[in-house]
Amino acid sequence: MGGYSKASRNGGDVAVFKLPADNTTDYIKRIVGLPGDRIQVLSGILHINGDPVTRRRIADYHFDRVPFGTAMRYQETLPNDVRHEILEMSGDTARYDNTDVYVVPKGHYFAMGDNRDNSSDSRILDSVGFVPAENLVGKALFMFFSTDGTARIWEVWKWPFTIRYDRLFNGID
Repeated sequence: MGGYSKASRNGGDVAVFKLPADNTTDYIKRIVGLPGDRIQVLSGILHINGDPVTRRRIADYHFDRVPFGTAMRYQETLPNDVRHEILEMSGDTARYDNTDVYVVPKGHYFAMGDNRDNSSDSRILDSVGFVPAENLVGKALFMFFSTDGTARIWEVWKWPFTIRYDRLFNGID
């Protein structure tokens, strides 16, 4: 588990984990469900064990150089009082804004991206699904590298123009 101690496996942690589908690809998402939790999204609102998570609208997020435009930004407060920001690109009616109830199995976690309408996460059972404890690599502490998404991985000549320099080495909440 590479430094991801049992004590730090809390709801709200941003964790690095091996994608369960292949056990090699590193993924980074926020842990929102612990073993035994019931997770559901209804009209864009995360529910944990039947209770809606508090979500408060804050200033919109404006994307640079990406054709996304503007996203609604919210501060979400998890039951353990962990506060973090999320984005809603398509309001509360996107594909995964209304889900069935997911019951997190023993020894597993439920992970969601903070960009809720543009995230492949545990809501997609055949892609990410529940994250086994043994797939947890570590708690994400800072942003190592970030681009605006306009350059493909092999287009290294475009990287200097797409790197979000203001995000590099910033802490992750």
